[in-house]
Amino acid sequence: MNLPVFHMIEGAPDPVAPFSHAVEVDGWVFVTGQMPFTGVSSVSAYPEGIEAQTRQVMENLMRVLAGCGLGLEQVVAARVFLTHFDQDYERMNAVYATYFAPGKRPARTCVGVTALARGARVEIDLIARRARRSGAAGRAARTASPRGARSPRRARAAGRPRRPARSRR
Repeated sequence: MNLPVFHMIEGAPDPVAPFSHAVEVDGWVFVTGQMPFTGVSSVSAYPEGIEAQTRQVMENLMRVLAGCGLGLEQVVAARVFLTHFDQDYERMNAVYATYFAPGKRPARTCVGVTALARGARVEIDLIARRARRSGAAGRAARTASPRGARSPRRARAAGRPRRPARSRR
């Protein structure tokens, strides 16, 4: 496993607590739950109503994804948190559905919660997967190691000659 990369995205809303906008490891990008802030300040106003708050949360998530070089098409899972579940579930879904193509929607969990930071009605977090590179560049990236190839198969894949076999006595 590679070391994680901690992303802080310029232009995304400031975190309301000590966390990164996203953390990436081995092609997986975990995007922190976004609130419906209309500006970059974590004390900026929320829009009124669940539809407007859901749209703003999705816009903030897209800003973080773009800062990581990704888009909604790379999202594989989402978690939605609602403070007024019975009142807001259908209206939130109507807005949420417009951001993903039919047949290409991520896995999702939606739960009702007692409260969210700064009185928001909705928070959404995402998991995205960076596409693996294909071809020779992808193979080289997947087989390269800072200490060199660790097996004969990896050595051949990286274009290095096979080591001579040791003689047994």
